[in-house]
Amino acid sequence: MPTDLAPLVVSWELHLKSERKSRETLKAYLTGVRMFLAWCERTGTAAALDRRTVTAFVAGLLDNGAEAATARNRQLAVRRFSAWLADEDEIERDELAGMRPPKLDAKVVPSLDEDEIVRLIKACVGKAFRDRRDEAIVRLMVETAMRSDEVLSMTIPDTDLSRGAAIIRRGKGGKGRTVPFGAKTGAAIDRYIRMRRTHRLAGTSVLWLGDRGKEFKYHALRDTLRYRAALAGLENFHPHLLRHTGAARWLDAGGSEGGLMAVAGWTRRDMLDRYVKSTSERRAAEEARRLGLGDRL
Repeated sequence: MPTDLAPLVVSWELHLKSERKSRETLKAYLTGVRMFLAWCERTGTAAALDRRTVTAFVAGLLDNGAEAATARNRQLAVRRFSAWLADEDEIERDELAGMRPPKLDAKVVPSLDEDEIVRLIKACVGKAFRDRRDEAIVRLMVETAMRSDEVLSMTIPDTDLSRGAAIIRRGKGGKGRTVPFGAKTGAAIDRYIRMRRTHRLAGTSVLWLGDRGKEFKYHALRDTLRYRAALAGLENFHPHLLRHTGAARWLDAGGSEGGLMAVAGWTRRDMLDRYVKSTSERRAAEEARRLGLGDRL
């Protein structure tokens, strides 16, 4: 008799939380498995964790316009669920072990150019609490390529302005690291912290606070960055673009790939390779324009 998978998703969620998976990982895994189960029900397909069924699920996602990266993440979630069920003896064996993920498209990773960065920073300039906060956050993100959740997790005790460094206690994958930043970013953070002293939540350790006495969570960060981007005339903006920009600027300035991996918190090369390819192509284009070979004919 086939295993009823739906009730086991709740147990899997408890397991993921016990492993201290990040909020993003937890959401991605649970969404992927629930989408798989919903697809099975909608198409009248038995919810079997075998390669044929999962391949059909992924093909359906792609046929309906899903990006390859999205389909890859959904398949990974189902594979992780299958592996856990096998470990827990809820299914006889993990038939998805070793299953290959969908091939990703080789897309150019977007980033802001220097003019756009300057416009974004200027859009934050002001003397209000939120102005000081937003400028400090933008400067920090475009310099360090920190993730949004890592920025939001920063605390006062772990932010050393004299040394120009912030400790990220728990980045992606539960890994901590120290992130350095320069004098201008440090000065912007200092201006914000001095104004932060009058905030209703000034006694708390979390670094970034909302205006009007509120807390500052992900949706607030996303909305305020989009607001600043709109003031700067930047289209199709999303917070992760600042991480892309920080990584591209590091490489464009001649920073080492190993140094970027350490600062940005990457332990695998696959994401870094996308940035290396993007910046290499941009430098090659600039070199081609400088050489002007076509103009010599």
